[in-house]
Amino acid sequence: MSISRSTSDIIDTSGITFGTSGARGLVEQFTDEVCGAFTVAFITAMKDAFDFERIAIGLDRRPSSPAMAAACTSAAKAMGVAVDDYGVLPTPALALKAMADGVPCIMITGSHIPFDRNGIKFYRPDGEISKADEQAILKANTPMPALDAVAREPVSDVANNTYAARFTEWFPGEPLKGWRVGLYQHSAAGRDLNAHILDELGAEVVVLGRSDAFVPVDTEAVSEEDQAKGRSWAKQHNLHALLSTDGDGDRPLVGDETGTWQRGDIVGLLCAQALDIEALVVPVSCNTVIEQCGAFTKVVRTRIGSPYVLAGMEELRASYAKVAGFEANGGFLLGSSLQNDQRSLAALPTRDALLPALTLMVAAAKRAIPLSHLFDELPDRFTASDRLKAFPTESSQALLTKWQLSPELMEQALGLHSPVDSVNTLDGLRATLSSGDIVHLRPSGNAPELRCYCESGSPEKAAMLVQQCLSALRKLTN
Repeated sequence: MSISRSTSDIIDTSGITFGTSGARGLVEQFTDEVCGAFTVAFITAMKDAFDFERIAIGLDRRPSSPAMAAACTSAAKAMGVAVDDYGVLPTPALALKAMADGVPCIMITGSHIPFDRNGIKFYRPDGEISKADEQAILKANTPMPALDAVAREPVSDVANNTYAARFTEWFPGEPLKGWRVGLYQHSAAGRDLNAHILDELGAEVVVLGRSDAFVPVDTEAVSEEDQAKGRSWAKQHNLHALLSTDGDGDRPLVGDETGTWQRGDIVGLLCAQALDIEALVVPVSCNTVIEQCGAFTKVVRTRIGSPYVLAGMEELRASYAKVAGFEANGGFLLGSSLQNDQRSLAALPTRDALLPALTLMVAAAKRAIPLSHLFDELPDRFTASDRLKAFPTESSQALLTKWQLSPELMEQALGLHSPVDSVNTLDGLRATLSSGDIVHLRPSGNAPELRCYCESGSPEKAAMLVQQCLSALRKLTN
């Protein structure tokens, strides 16, 4: 007689761990049994706090995602929980619909991480899961039920339609009429939905870079190839703006009329300003111009990752009416519902790509100014970032621990032009130099990579500092 394994046993031996954006691992690690175990553990954890009979499921365009969604569906049904399958859609679209219905949801997505990986994101009926919820999922000791034939439910367009209505109602009329917007579609989950929304707002949409193969666009480290594409597209098509997202549509990539892809944290800052946000929560890696611009009553810095931003927003809601957060990747989290005349915008406390992108475009269009002018109005502080791939997390942590104890060793190893004035270890190692420049090194929470963020008084200096640091780090590993 076979004995059913528990969900914790299956998860513990899967090799999959929680990163900053859900459970992530290699595609071959997400077997039907493992996906089922995560689903059963998630439902078990949610049943302790919420009463529900259904869950919602969505997915991105990775080839491995449909099979994972099918396994999660079969596991939920084995638990007696019905499934609403909303198919391929942006993560924020799934979260918006699930929160409106008061049900938990599961998003199958690897976002921007390498092609051989995938992931599962989990949402409570009231928003993203917390770190405590992660532990409850990992420690659930629920017997694994037998799965019937692994299959998905019929797909509904309701969640995509609800997400589109969110923006067409908040931005009434055709505020982008007369604008030509280049939409870099690649393999983004919301590529067709985004075209529809832009069209509804009056923009002339120029479809660019559509791909049948999965493209892992990273909005924090835009490739040189994509930077060149942006400049070429803007000139070739006489664009007012460029728009793209990462694979699951929760991180924006916004380009101005010159084809320059703008930094996500600056996009988030300008969006928060336009929405008249009072209190703001951002990760420690975001540009210090957020405080320098003086636009916000309160700014709180956290560790990197939406769970930390969400926790900070929750604390601020007791004291402020308009609360929001964003990450360095540009994903915008709206913590409070907003009102404008007779229109309302419901809170959506999870990363969203379209709200910041559309807010900036509409703001520039209403003022009849180029999009780049919004960025030019800010103080001159610029961030650049890049990453070293295939850099083991253990090696990164050992190196940063050594440099935290002796910043002088960091100065020497990286060839820094200025002494380290202070060190922040909230997340990784963030060194402020006496010149005012900043070097921030942090192991990725999703893959064996070491990220480098540098801030300076010009984009050229910031970019040079990043490349200098990465070049020195490569030498240390050889």
